[in-house]
Amino acid sequence: MHSLLRRNATEFWLLLVVFALGLFLSLATDQFLSLVNFTDLLNTSAVNIIFAMGLVVVLIAGAIDISFAVAASVVQYVTALLLISLGGGNWALGFFVAGLCGIALGAVNAALIHHFRIISIVVTIATFNVFFGLLMFFTRGVSIYALPDWWTERIILWEHETASGAWAEITLPVLVMGLAVAATWLLIGHSSTGRQLYAFGDNPEAARRIGINEAAMQYIAFGWLGLMTGIAAAMQVNYAQEVVPNALIGRELDVLAAVVLGGARLGGGRGTVLGCVLGVLLIAMAENGLNLLGVSPYAFKMVVGAIILAAITLSSLPLDRILARRR
Repeated sequence: MHSLLRRNATEFWLLLVVFALGLFLSLATDQFLSLVNFTDLLNTSAVNIIFAMGLVVVLIAGAIDISFAVAASVVQYVTALLLISLGGGNWALGFFVAGLCGIALGAVNAALIHHFRIISIVVTIATFNVFFGLLMFFTRGVSIYALPDWWTERIILWEHETASGAWAEITLPVLVMGLAVAATWLLIGHSSTGRQLYAFGDNPEAARRIGINEAAMQYIAFGWLGLMTGIAAAMQVNYAQEVVPNALIGRELDVLAAVVLGGARLGGGRGTVLGCVLGVLLIAMAENGLNLLGVSPYAFKMVVGAIILAAITLSSLPLDRILARRR
């Protein structure tokens, strides 16, 4: 029992913090401890959790990506325009196109990092600006509202009318989120590829010496994040029922904060699916609680910034070593 707790210390403490925060908000507000608020939290967190399932794989492999939210905006536009040109399409075609676009953008980052030997944070800062600049240039900031009906239709998996007359609902993004969580759990926890990703992220030089292919690890990590980016983009459209160029800008910091809060190490070699899910839920609960308490939304951004700063400060690897892993 003691060894189990030690191996899962981050998840254990996160559970305690989630419980404590939930208890505090339940006492401080009337709306927090309600079925409607709980299902709303789950529905609104689904896209971020899907993003987190991709980002944790990149962090485990010893890299950082801050371009995925902008990449998701690009995926939304490309997918929407292509589906409209094809007459509407369906869910299967939509997921295929979105996933393929996301993987392609992830491969761009992997190629720049591997072939030009540039550290990942520099590459993704650059591609963040390139992707966003190209998106705004070609779209001129115009949103798309005339989307296929199947894409914008709210698919309710479960609903319940509460005593107050409000409806608690679980929608399609939650189901897709669950599938993304399960797939990532299988990849990093129950496959030889996952073990190689951990080994490469923990010690790249030792991993190379035992025959782990560096290029393969980078393309797999960024490709997986690209796939999750495409899926999250499709679900964001289903949730928002529109494609807006800058709707996802800023999500990258929220998700990064949640993933490192969940135990993923910025230096690589560490991270779990459960920790990521708990991290995203804790961030979502904090934002929801601040809103219910009437606190300025800018306070939430301070919380996110503090988490990222603490993660870098408390990382077991010095910052200079993190930034020099690609040298």
